[in-house]
Amino acid sequence: MNVPSLLLAGGRWRCFPLPLGYSLFQSLHNSCCRKESTAPKKIIPHVDFSDETAKESGKTLEKLFSSEQKASILHVLNTASNKELEAFKLLRGKKSLNIVEHREKFGPFQTLESLMNVPLFQYQITVQVCNSILNPETEGKKKKLQESRLLRKLIKPEIGRERVKAVNSIVSIVSGTRRIAWAHLDRKLAVLDWQQTEYCQLMKGSYLSSVYLEEISSIISKMPKADFYVLEKTGPSFQNPSLFPVLLHFHMTEAMLYALLNTAFAQDGHHQVLSMNRNAVGKHFELMIGDTRTSGKEVVKQLLSESVLRDEPRVFFPPAKIVRYRQMFSSTEHNRVEELYDSLLQAIAFYELAVHNTES
Repeated sequence: MNVPSLLLAGGRWRCFPLPLGYSLFQSLHNSCCRKESTAPKKIIPHVDFSDETAKESGKTLEKLFSSEQKASILHVLNTASNKELEAFKLLRGKKSLNIVEHREKFGPFQTLESLMNVPLFQYQITVQVCNSILNPETEGKKKKLQESRLLRKLIKPEIGRERVKAVNSIVSIVSGTRRIAWAHLDRKLAVLDWQQTEYCQLMKGSYLSSVYLEEISSIISKMPKADFYVLEKTGPSFQNPSLFPVLLHFHMTEAMLYALLNTAFAQDGHHQVLSMNRNAVGKHFELMIGDTRTSGKEVVKQLLSESVLRDEPRVFFPPAKIVRYRQMFSSTEHNRVEELYDSLLQAIAFYELAVHNTES
């Protein structure tokens, strides 16, 4: 097996297309599932709103809300424009248009029951719509929900939004097959520490856990303390057996980092080590071409220049360290060190996407 031939410069791997075969699996699945299940079928009650059942449902609907609540709901239904109705999540699309058209054709709604005469408004939907009108989502609530959804896509494992917002400093860690790099940034995007170290021996032996423990422990001893340690989350496909040694290396390194950096997890159950989506960082800095992420070298070079030339740079490199950081970067220009670039970009993206919620 010639693993190096499968790696990019700097010891980074690249993903290969998955082999075809889904159609075969699907055929097998379909053939296995043709036998009718003996489990009892779940019966869903059907309400026909054209008979007496509809009238009874309408009466029930009227009893669910007080006079004041019904007046508030009817006021919205009779006065809101199509655009205003679409502000309610359950009324987006055709439903809001149907309400306006029904109102124009038959006049204002006199009762909540009459809403069930509008197409797409069955009893349960009507109840949900009335409740959503009485308890609309506020802008603050919408923003919190959006942020929570973003966090779930961006970082794993899931942690409380409040913990992320309160972060003061992070160490962003990116490992490759030959080196590991980290960037220590505070919430003002000041670079407190930024460096890399080699660990070439890890993939030359038999992947002994004891060797990984010794090597990773030594590296961690050089890292500064922080509220969170953010790892790059990515990995080669299981479908390519020739990449198994690389996959094994990444998983062992990640496991060691999780175990050694989550020092208080056994006591408080709080995760201090997180994994961040690599492609999300690439999209944030416009480094993606299709599903492939390109080098962040030029972005980092620009950030270093802006730190000197601009009064308010995107990232602040302390004057006492900027010369050393620029020299370190210059030494990598002929031999790209993607781990070094990516550790800095990942830290910036974490703050801008997860903490401050700004776009580049």
